[in-house]
Amino acid sequence: MTPQEMKAELRVLAGRVEGRLGSVFGDRLAPGPLVASMQYSLLAGGKRLRPVLFLAWADLAGGEVGEVLDFACAIECIHTYSLIHDDLPAMDNDDLRRGKPSNHKQFDEATAILAGDGLLTEAFTLASSLAMPPDRVLQAIRHLSTAAGPRGMVGGQVLDMGLTGKVASLPQLREMHAQKTGALIESSCVTGAILGGGGAEVQVRASEYGRAIGLAFQVTDDILDVVGDEKALGKPVGSDEAQGKSTYPALLGIEASRALARESVEQAVDSLGGFAHPRVGFLKAIALYILDRTN
Repeated sequence: MTPQEMKAELRVLAGRVEGRLGSVFGDRLAPGPLVASMQYSLLAGGKRLRPVLFLAWADLAGGEVGEVLDFACAIECIHTYSLIHDDLPAMDNDDLRRGKPSNHKQFDEATAILAGDGLLTEAFTLASSLAMPPDRVLQAIRHLSTAAGPRGMVGGQVLDMGLTGKVASLPQLREMHAQKTGALIESSCVTGAILGGGGAEVQVRASEYGRAIGLAFQVTDDILDVVGDEKALGKPVGSDEAQGKSTYPALLGIEASRALARESVEQAVDSLGGFAHPRVGFLKAIALYILDRTN
């Protein structure tokens, strides 16, 4: 699959997610100011990489995209909540997100906290709404909640704060990012395989793929914070260094970091070997795209 074909398919799948996200809070049962804050961040754009990976693996495993779309939206709600909370003054204290004021700057700190809380809990309303075999849904929810919680994303944020201002070792850095960034990306792939009806072997391959591109994504993110374009990124360049964050370029240098990202992408591509499905080309192209992305 060419990069142009991959980007076209990415837009199609992201558009499916985008369309559903726009109607998630349309009933207005929640207080208006809270809904406005949640939608401000949820509908602010972005690549929708995690839900797209979920949908691609669900399709590869034999599922129907329409049947599992709400779970894809649940993943994006969790990701968006994490961004809102990461930007808070008590965390990374960032004023910009995707080229717009961070949620707590657009509204206020208390509303931003509650918007994040609302998105996280609403995610599990969406995830539990699938009209599918309950044991399969429960398995997927358990995997997703583990990835989002203290053994995954939340724990990774704690490790990140503990390493701020210190020189981390490579094992410490990999552990922190495997939880903070990698866990949700990996779970997006695995839960897609689960809900698509894939057996144990497919789920293992999804895990290997997700773990590898999760590392490549984070390494590339760290590199872009050093050499990226602020307008393309939608946030200040150099914020990691300014905040004393532990990053791959700071520890390894730019070229060694790029080599690590390339090695991780090769591992992701290798994990797809043996599959005979149209989605394999898309997933390979996504992995390669991570190396070349500018935001």
